[in-house]
Amino acid sequence: MLVRCSSSERGGQQRSNAAVRVNGAAHRATLQVGAALETSINETLAELSAPLLAPAPATDGRERSRQNIPTEKQAEDPFRQAQIVEGGVRYQQTVVVRSYEVGPDRTATLETILNLLQETALNHVWMSGLLGDGFGATHGMIKSNLIWVVSRMHVQVDHYPLWGDVLEIDTWVGSSGKNGMRRDWLIRGRGSGNIYVRATSTWVMMNKNTRRLSKMPEEVRGEISPWFIDRHAIREEATEKIIKLDSNAKHVDSDLKPKRSDLDMNQHVNNVKYVRWMLETIPDQFLQHHQLSSIILEYRKECGSSDVVQSICQPDEDSVSPSENVSMVRGPSLLPEVINGHHSLAGALQQWPTKYTHLLQLKAGDVHEEIVRGRTTWKKKL
Repeated sequence: MLVRCSSSERGGQQRSNAAVRVNGAAHRATLQVGAALETSINETLAELSAPLLAPAPATDGRERSRQNIPTEKQAEDPFRQAQIVEGGVRYQQTVVVRSYEVGPDRTATLETILNLLQETALNHVWMSGLLGDGFGATHGMIKSNLIWVVSRMHVQVDHYPLWGDVLEIDTWVGSSGKNGMRRDWLIRGRGSGNIYVRATSTWVMMNKNTRRLSKMPEEVRGEISPWFIDRHAIREEATEKIIKLDSNAKHVDSDLKPKRSDLDMNQHVNNVKYVRWMLETIPDQFLQHHQLSSIILEYRKECGSSDVVQSICQPDEDSVSPSENVSMVRGPSLLPEVINGHHSLAGALQQWPTKYTHLLQLKAGDVHEEIVRGRTTWKKKL
């Protein structure tokens, strides 16, 4: 999940149309096929909140009316400053970074970025007019008793937005091999067009009763293929396999327990909380002087409110950057007691690895079940 962008992303909508190929006859697709596909996307997005979600309770007509959920496809959403573009398959929304979404340095936090990805994906489905029970398989998937589950996610942060920045977020879906679907995002400056964040995720089908992965039926492929866009926010030539850690890793944080505020609408821990647990094992001195530039997540299992979680982290000692060297400090030499006596200075001068491997797992006696594996890459703060 978790490189380079495969196409130019500057300009505007006209720019995107020139570089993108949309599969299928967009203007001739029937409402039934569009509705079926959008329902598929709905299920995918509902799964984004947690890796393997159980079906949410059905939403009755009164609740749909109270929440103003559209009953048919919407081209524009003036309240969210959003629109469906590119032949009616790509979602685009404008947002402003708020004061409570930034950290001490006035830049958007990683949690803010992940929340924006999740929110815009859900809004994409909202505008489809088919957002109902949060489960939403296509007609073909319902016949085969299938649901979507997210298997991998990769977020690459080129620049962290500042408080007050106006952002334009694009999200779309595409094919992933023979049996998967991909959802991508791009976050750029509304005025400058500069890209801040790129992200991609992979989804596969699973039988909702047996919880086993399934091949994509041809009927389902025919439903969703008209919505696929042949573009990648992150071009991954070779997928790096994340190794499994054990309790002998350098950093271990045990007995983590979800709070009520960590749960989503499906009563499972939100995926943003997973990232927070992962980063809590990294030393504070390192976090003071570094910022995350890439995170890859490989999902294995959901986490509930009664589970006890262990967070494990191992630095890649071979990933120390050449710039992470005390010799870069020019001027008179500092006495060791001066450096060690100043917490911030010691952290700045210490040589740190720039890559870390992570594992979240459930603790149940002597049995440990993987929730998610992770890989993070870091860079020096400016």
